[in-house]
Amino acid sequence: MDLVGACRAFVHVGERGSFTSGAATARMSQSVASRRVAALEKHLGERLFDRGSRRAHLTPFGRELLPAARRLLLAAEELEHEAATARNRPLRLAVPDLCPTPGLARLAADARGHGMMLEVLTAAPAERPHLVRSQQVRAALVAVPPDQADWSVPLGLAQVARPRSPRRYLETLRPRRTDRKPPRKVWLQPEDDVPHIRDPLVRLRDALGLRPAQLAVATSLTQAAAEVLASEDLLLCTPVQAREFSLHWRPLGELDLARTFGLLAAEEGDAARLRTRLGAALAHCLGAADDETEETEEAGAR
Repeated sequence: MDLVGACRAFVHVGERGSFTSGAATARMSQSVASRRVAALEKHLGERLFDRGSRRAHLTPFGRELLPAARRLLLAAEELEHEAATARNRPLRLAVPDLCPTPGLARLAADARGHGMMLEVLTAAPAERPHLVRSQQVRAALVAVPPDQADWSVPLGLAQVARPRSPRRYLETLRPRRTDRKPPRKVWLQPEDDVPHIRDPLVRLRDALGLRPAQLAVATSLTQAAAEVLASEDLLLCTPVQAREFSLHWRPLGELDLARTFGLLAAEEGDAARLRTRLGAALAHCLGAADDETEETEEAGAR
């Protein structure tokens, strides 16, 4: 039995003293109101109305229950209001500040198509987990080791000049005694200053005999790209980022590196919804879309 619907008919008929008027107030037909009241009477085991006259008179039992029925209706209305508010409340998501605006716009649009209101906040790598823990956002895209990743984006080296080989080897950056120019550097973005990316590069740098300063971490992507555009230095980046800066990208010769992301959320349900409904759009924002990666790699190899 629809207890809320039955109580709605009972309350309005009881307040109006008429099945016809009460049904109209409750926005239902008289026959529906009569059936619901009858079902409620059967459920409660007592008559609520005395139907001996044209008016619907409450029985003593009905008068006793009318206040409780009103409270139930108010509680049901409050529940419906809270549900509507919760549906319309944006889900705040922290994402890397390297995500391009068009990708974020597509992400928000896709979320609406899935009945989700998404509010995107860009933040630095170290800040995003803190935003989740402090409940400033409900979820965040964070850097994770490869074996925990939901999304993976290949990393390579990009430069202004077009390389001749299909891969870029760090050993070619080893300084020579006859060099008159400063040693070329590899610039890391803040997003890649994480152990599973930085540490293998440091070990490789030391094994190849490169100078410590040849591996540098920039304060921002803008600074890193500017250093590369103004020199012969190289940028550790994704194929999509290289294309954005009109740089020539090649995979690293000695290592297979990837920028790997997972979802951190206060509630696992939020993370599951984002993965299931917006996984493709999130991949696009991060530069992990397969078609774009393959297109850029093929263009770089030509």
